[in-house]
Amino acid sequence: MRTVVVLSDTHRNLAPLTKISTVLEESDYIVHLGDMASDARDIVRAFPQKTYVLAGNNDFFGGESEVVLDIEGRRLFACHGHRYGVKSGTDRLVRAAQEKLCDIALFGHTHEPLIEEKEGVLLINPGCMTRYSARVTYCYLVIEKSKAVPVIVDVR
Repeated sequence: MRTVVVLSDTHRNLAPLTKISTVLEESDYIVHLGDMASDARDIVRAFPQKTYVLAGNNDFFGGESEVVLDIEGRRLFACHGHRYGVKSGTDRLVRAAQEKLCDIALFGHTHEPLIEEKEGVLLINPGCMTRYSARVTYCYLVIEKSKAVPVIVDVR
């Protein structure tokens, strides 16, 4: 069994990251999907081997544009989502994940949490951690023997 903490769109609101510090420490992987990739700086310092940071549309220095991870028989495609027009729908994101032979796609950008399966791809948007959002959320994803169970967790 492996656990993945998926974060996105922190927008310099570091307080929620402090609140979930134990969860971050105990997880097997941490993925920050961008929009303030620099917010993950302390996480990368503390957990360099298990942290992946993606660049969002508000990130001009640092972060990967896309990452593919193989975890427990599942293949995850991670990106911020803006390059795939996710605010207008997820069709392009699903196609990109399929082209990369991924069955899970992690994305942010919309600030809205989402767990949905589409054309054989499990779409996961953890929501956002910006202080201006009605909900401050992340995703806790458990993968075991090729079964993936995502849960959206409210931090407030």
